[in-house]
Amino acid sequence: MRAQVRLAALIVCVLLFAPSATAESHGVSFSRSVVVSAARDLALRPFSPPPNVTAKLGEIGYDQYNDIRYRPRVRLWAGEDRGFEVDFRHAGFIYKYLVQAFVVEDGRAKPIEYDHRLFDFGASESLRDPQLRYGFSGIRIWAPVESPAALSEFLVFQGASYFRARGSGQGYGLSARALAMDTAEPRGEEFPLFRSFWIERPEPGAKAITVHALLDSKRLTGAYQFRITPGPETIIEVTATVFTRSAVEVIGIAPLTTMFLFGPVNRHRFDDFRNAVHDSDGLLIWRGNGEWLWRSLVNPTKLQVSLFMDANPRGFGLMQRASDFSHFQDLQARYEMRPSAWVETNGNWGRGSVELVEIPTHGEFNDNIVAFWRPEQPIAAGVTKELSYVLRWGSPTGDPQLAQVSATRTGLTLHEKKRLYVVDFAKAEGRKPLDDQVEVITSASRGQISNVVGQPNALTGGFRVNFELDPGPENLSELSLVLKKEGRIISEKWLFRWTRD
Repeated sequence: MRAQVRLAALIVCVLLFAPSATAESHGVSFSRSVVVSAARDLALRPFSPPPNVTAKLGEIGYDQYNDIRYRPRVRLWAGEDRGFEVDFRHAGFIYKYLVQAFVVEDGRAKPIEYDHRLFDFGASESLRDPQLRYGFSGIRIWAPVESPAALSEFLVFQGASYFRARGSGQGYGLSARALAMDTAEPRGEEFPLFRSFWIERPEPGAKAITVHALLDSKRLTGAYQFRITPGPETIIEVTATVFTRSAVEVIGIAPLTTMFLFGPVNRHRFDDFRNAVHDSDGLLIWRGNGEWLWRSLVNPTKLQVSLFMDANPRGFGLMQRASDFSHFQDLQARYEMRPSAWVETNGNWGRGSVELVEIPTHGEFNDNIVAFWRPEQPIAAGVTKELSYVLRWGSPTGDPQLAQVSATRTGLTLHEKKRLYVVDFAKAEGRKPLDDQVEVITSASRGQISNVVGQPNALTGGFRVNFELDPGPENLSELSLVLKKEGRIISEKWLFRWTRD
């Protein structure tokens, strides 16, 4: 134990005072407890931001930054047939601060020293200058996710505490991060960052790889462990120990961030050749009482925050259910290939809410949607909090025994006095097509719903519901819709927020 405490103190000193130090380059004994001790020790000190890359690199643009590429032949474990290879992202552009990286082999951690020769600067060769301060900004992991014969990039940790992954046959889309703090609060958001990474060397032919990370922020620190198993569905088992320096009133656990610009609901606001532009189209929640909720995403004209109260949730995630090219018609972005991400909770998460933040945006390059679990009670100063959950990246999920929402459309009625909503449900997996014995249950928090029509969709085997909303003088109404048959719920509950633009 004393050796672990000394090692943790050494790590903190290197982080704060000598980020390029090569002390202990022969390797030191390592386990997860070392990162936990380092986070605990760091929490006893005031926050000190990590150093930034030299200004010359911090001022370059997107294209120049993408010219800088890690050389494949010098990846960690290149050619060793361990099932994984790792390379490092260069600091620069918007990724200005430097991170440390260590490789763990045979139970000992050795620092990965930055060397400009690891990178091909391509057309930006003029940026190479050994006399300036350079470094890493993140890590990237490769595995045979598409073919046993070739490695493909499937996971990146880069920028604050952000990371993103994908399953086989998919591209990158939405992101996750370690924690969210004060998201959409008037005082402004605080962004925790990963200062250091420890990458455990996998055994030959391994199917999983483990990465550790040290989190730091003004009000908290944390020791994170990610056990990563790539495949058709990439699974990340997250274990974390968080230490608060000071009280945190609004904390977001397992936050997900995505982009929704437009779809069938708000297509009329965008003069664009495409039918839709989004990385995700809905928030799915599996409540503690077993109920499944589907909230269609929107790009609002004003900031929107929605709280879905719960106790001990079973899971939540941001889904991309639109999986046909015709839904988007974008040959470059290929939004139909974006992954969904599902948070599977472990243990008792207590009372709180899934919080959904929807931010107005005019461009597809801004992530404007955030979803996370918000505990009911703030976290006091000096508290240690344990976190555990599983992140699944791949095809959209849901209860296969229930009819699932497949599309939401809206427009003015023929007389242009009410809103018409058209909601499509796909039939449950392996079940018979839905018939005309289905009962439709609707509600509106304000305004009046009328002309509810439910009918089987003979083309899909699913079910379509049309209804009209007369909001009257109201500016906001929370809408819901669920299908029943013989007194039993047979669908997810569809939710939508109407607002007067």
